[in-house]
Amino acid sequence: MDSIEKLKEWIDGSNNIVFFGGAGVSTESGIPDFRGENGIYKTMSEYGVRPETILSHTFFESNKEIFFDYCRKNLFYPDANPNAAHIALAKLEQMGKLKAVVTQNIDNLHQKAGSKNVLELHGTLYKNYCINCGKKFPLDFVQKCDKIPLCDKCGGVVRPDVVLYEEGLNEEVVEKALKYISEADMLIIGGTSLNVYPAAGLVNYYRGNKLVLINKSVTPMDSKADLKISMNIGSVFEKVVK
Repeated sequence: MDSIEKLKEWIDGSNNIVFFGGAGVSTESGIPDFRGENGIYKTMSEYGVRPETILSHTFFESNKEIFFDYCRKNLFYPDANPNAAHIALAKLEQMGKLKAVVTQNIDNLHQKAGSKNVLELHGTLYKNYCINCGKKFPLDFVQKCDKIPLCDKCGGVVRPDVVLYEEGLNEEVVEKALKYISEADMLIIGGTSLNVYPAAGLVNYYRGNKLVLINKSVTPMDSKADLKISMNIGSVFEKVVK
């Protein structure tokens, strides 16, 4: 039995699947990843500092105009559409097989595909809020501002509800993710290098014997996987979820 057939058999026999994904899930939708061969971290930004510096809490606090300019040019992809992986995961949820998507992505593509229970470890660009009064704003509001987006209620800065470097993950989201992962009978990890902590550490809480790893590059979990598939994640899901 080849790996695709085995994965299909495991999915067919499971009703408690959790998916843990990273940037590689969205590259087939035209959104570049961070650390891949053509990822945005491979290049110096036009501002003379590295992208990971710009996307830090300290930089945001002191250089808001550059922060927002960078985000508009490099992180916003409102026209991106879900690919075969997003669509298949949404279908598995509708079938009652997939209990949760735990994602490191901030692009809202799982929700666009129809997934309901999406745990966004790093937040989302599609929710924005005033840091003074807390009023909420859509992505469109931030995207269309020329410089620093300001709240129309109190004049405070409106920022994306994402986890920047130097900021902690949302504890409630982490606790939910831990519960789903630890109770799953099948964990599918896809499109992630598993090098971003603390998010990547959550997969260590899986206790089952159907750990599936779908990733084109090597990860720290390769030796622990019960099934490893080195293919594009969209192609894999196209084959196993009809």
